[in-house]
Amino acid sequence: MEKKTYLIFGISKGLGRAITLHLPDPSDVIFGVSRSEPDYLEDNANVCWVPADLSNPVEAVNAIKDRIKNTKIDYFIYNVGIWENNAFSDDYDFASSPVAEISGLINTNVTSCILNIQSALENLKQAENAKIILIGSTWGLDNHNGREVAFSATKFALRGVVHALREQLRPDQIAVSILNLGYLATAPDEENNLEMPTHETNDDLIPLSDVIQALRFIISTSKASCVKEIHMPAMNDRNV
Repeated sequence: MEKKTYLIFGISKGLGRAITLHLPDPSDVIFGVSRSEPDYLEDNANVCWVPADLSNPVEAVNAIKDRIKNTKIDYFIYNVGIWENNAFSDDYDFASSPVAEISGLINTNVTSCILNIQSALENLKQAENAKIILIGSTWGLDNHNGREVAFSATKFALRGVVHALREQLRPDQIAVSILNLGYLATAPDEENNLEMPTHETNDDLIPLSDVIQALRFIISTSKASCVKEIHMPAMNDRNV
């Protein structure tokens, strides 16, 4: 089987860590982007860490491009999503959100995403069946019940990016997808058992194993197909 190359963002913890450790085959090459260095690199020689602060989009793009250069990229996975202080709690208050927090959130969640896709286009065009996958949120779906204004705006923006980019890249047969997730059951970073937390949450949270399976489905499709969007709230999630 041909060795594949991944460019994965947000690999230091949570879902990004799970994607990096469980989605690629052992022989695949991974360029993994995060601000802080992951603690599992020593045991995973196929992961090339690329330090970058995505809240500074231009600097981040330059740092990432300098590392990947002209390498073929088969799968581009943008797993980044920061949110406001006190988000998803009764203490969240849009009126109190600092300007710097809002602008940094938009830079990280949207601007860096757009600029990094643009920067990696020639790398993706070298692949036989390239995929661009953005990790979205149910906060980007119509009529959700969340109150987090800037976070929601960025997740709606990602859907706009995906819809337009799909048309832009249709001649190149590069499929563009977005996976809109609800609340996740993220395991402690030292745990590799993706199923562990689900039994502790009465199925109110999405197990990471289900997200990995959804990603496997997307990358397994031929270039004759394009998986546009997958919405994945937890069964008991009342937000959507």
